[in-house]
Amino acid sequence: MKIIEKDNMLIIEDIKDFNTTHIFDCGQCFRWNKEEDGSYTGVVSGKVINVSQLGTKVIFDNLTLDDYHIVKDYFDLDTDYEKIKEKVSTDDIMKKAIDFGCGIRILNQDEWETMISFMISANNRIPMIKKVIENLSCKFGNFITSYRGRDYYSFPTPEQLAEAHVDKIIECKAGFRAPRIKEAAERFLNERDTIYDLKNKSYQEGLDYLKTYSGIGDKVANCILLFSMKQFDTFPVDVWVRRVMQTLYVDKDTSDKEIRRFAEDKFGDFSGYAQQYLFYYARELNVGKD
Repeated sequence: MKIIEKDNMLIIEDIKDFNTTHIFDCGQCFRWNKEEDGSYTGVVSGKVINVSQLGTKVIFDNLTLDDYHIVKDYFDLDTDYEKIKEKVSTDDIMKKAIDFGCGIRILNQDEWETMISFMISANNRIPMIKKVIENLSCKFGNFITSYRGRDYYSFPTPEQLAEAHVDKIIECKAGFRAPRIKEAAERFLNERDTIYDLKNKSYQEGLDYLKTYSGIGDKVANCILLFSMKQFDTFPVDVWVRRVMQTLYVDKDTSDKEIRRFAEDKFGDFSGYAQQYLFYYARELNVGKD
């Protein structure tokens, strides 16, 4: 890769295994919005970033060379995805899914933001998830800057949500999740170190711990582990993953728990990557939808 700084932009040339649409539309994040020109704008580490792509050239607007470490970590640029694809290309189904979502990279997201975001995601639609997160950020987060005529705010801290009245959280369209969000924030203040250390624990330890939070079940816990805690041996099962697995791999009556066990046995330490390729493939092509 070649890295260039120009006019408050970071330009990375000859980047491999990177596609903005695949990355931002594969269900792993909720604060990136597509612009009319096809680029995506989001907030990372308190920075408003716009990402556009021309072939193997990716442009990160509103950043300087001093911010490259943010891009490198968040977009997992040091990971060789060609090797990962080789590991999970176990059959023709996976080969098709990988080819379809060849530019997916699993983002390194903040544990706290990911935890609350996926609590909001339970039994919810993506547009509504994004709206609730945006509402919470505008009401309780800190103003960052205006970009392309839009104001951007930081995701609220645990302190900000712990101090918030439940009714104010409900006003953000959080509904029945509001008390759970406040409770999680209050717990997080005392257990911050434990949560940020889960990436260094075993998958089962992380799963068991996260499920002690009200509003975090098996699927949400697995998403948090995968998308912010580097637990790549997990395999979250949602409606799309269930459909593709029951259509292409297992019987129609196979439970989510059995699907996850099947996938983890099949893909091992790379189950999380396989899940992302399969999720994107299933949702975009409506695999298994009657």
